[in-house]
Amino acid sequence: MVNECFNGLREGLDAGDLSSEVLTRQSLEIMAQRDADLGALATRLEETSLACARKADRRLRQGERTPVLGLPFLLKDNLALAGASLGHGSRIGPIKPPFTATVVLRLMEAGAVPVAQTRMDEFAMGSSGEHCASGPTRNPWSPDRVPGGSSSGSAAGLAAGYAAFALGSDTGGSARLPAAFCGLSALRPTYGTLSRKGLSAMASSLDQIGLMARSARDLASILSVVAGSDSGDATSTCLPRQDRLRNLHVMDLKGLRVGLPREALGDGLAPEVRRLMETAVALLASEGAVPVEVSLPHSRFAVDTYFLLNTSEVSSNLARFDGVRFGTRVPAADLQDTLARTRDEGFGPEVKRRILLGAFCLSKGFYEAFHLKALQARTLVAQDFQHAFQQVDLILMPASPAPAFPLGSRLEDPRAMHLTDLHTVPQALAGLPALVLPAGLAKGLPVGLQFVGPAFSEVALLEAGHAFQRLTSHHRCAPPLPA
Repeated sequence: MVNECFNGLREGLDAGDLSSEVLTRQSLEIMAQRDADLGALATRLEETSLACARKADRRLRQGERTPVLGLPFLLKDNLALAGASLGHGSRIGPIKPPFTATVVLRLMEAGAVPVAQTRMDEFAMGSSGEHCASGPTRNPWSPDRVPGGSSSGSAAGLAAGYAAFALGSDTGGSARLPAAFCGLSALRPTYGTLSRKGLSAMASSLDQIGLMARSARDLASILSVVAGSDSGDATSTCLPRQDRLRNLHVMDLKGLRVGLPREALGDGLAPEVRRLMETAVALLASEGAVPVEVSLPHSRFAVDTYFLLNTSEVSSNLARFDGVRFGTRVPAADLQDTLARTRDEGFGPEVKRRILLGAFCLSKGFYEAFHLKALQARTLVAQDFQHAFQQVDLILMPASPAPAFPLGSRLEDPRAMHLTDLHTVPQALAGLPALVLPAGLAKGLPVGLQFVGPAFSEVALLEAGHAFQRLTSHHRCAPPLPA
């Protein structure tokens, strides 16, 4: 029952036909039955979750109502929860935060129930869910395929029915890509819409908390609770028209100008993804939407730009994991050796690769040639979107060039792994909101499409996504798991 539609559960809880404790116990049972094969979880929060569920049931009996009251959710292992350790998918050692991340706290204050912390690519660096010290996470649609990364456990666990919704992080696609690979809906909000307080920093100018659920309507309900400014994050701000999220309208698609970027729909797109994208465009056009070809000419530089900026910020942010301030210390003859051994033994290969590249990009004599040029390219990518939005209301593009790939097939080819993010990093560079929705199945594997809007257009994006999902049933499909 826990994997039913979010709003169906909401109605059952509000009517008294369901209890939060029953839903939470069912969630814990499903995780116990399925996760040995799936590998989505870092830590089950059984004691915390049952206490929260009982409190939610008391609030429900008193007549209190919020969009998330009593609903179980998953959170990625880089979001602080007071009293629970954060492992970041790494061997370098957990930390125990003294406070709870603002977004998590807002959900819990509204009565949502955290049931588990989920596995992730180490320090959120990866596109496949294979860079976790605890081992890879598997795609519930096909166990020999990746679930996408870095929010691999949140997506795989949600698709497998562990909870009603999930939190991830999205620096360059880390929530949207797993959602696309696992048949879910996901939102990366405009930079600043959600507080980053309590989210472990990886690349601070790009990091955002990502929301995952089964539909755009579910995402709107969650966003209505967590969006807004926070004194703990100076970059956070208020979301325009946030009051419309609790009763999401179905957008009238007639006359909606939908931009189709030629660069995203050209060479390199798998035939099955192209077919489903064309089907989606035809469906929107049949409802009166107006497809308009647009160009994002600098998007071909987006992946390289992203990784130069990402690695530079990674090398700075992860300097604190040295065995002195954070991280499990590996003793050696002197301090310098201790620092070196701690980081060498604690970090995995992808994290080391990014730290080294980032340190190189920031070093004297190379900053102007690499980091500064990447900052300039980032501006050009953002300007492309600005020009496009002078012609269209939203942009439609794939979430990924192809469906989920086989486990292990790209581990020895970092460049091929990085290109998985081809269609998710441009929006991150521009700080724009992007909504991923299921577009159908290709050979039994989910394919995701992506709506992109101007800054702070989350409400309109979700209303358009809700309209699309009223016309389709892709978001109601579930992986072929045991009963």
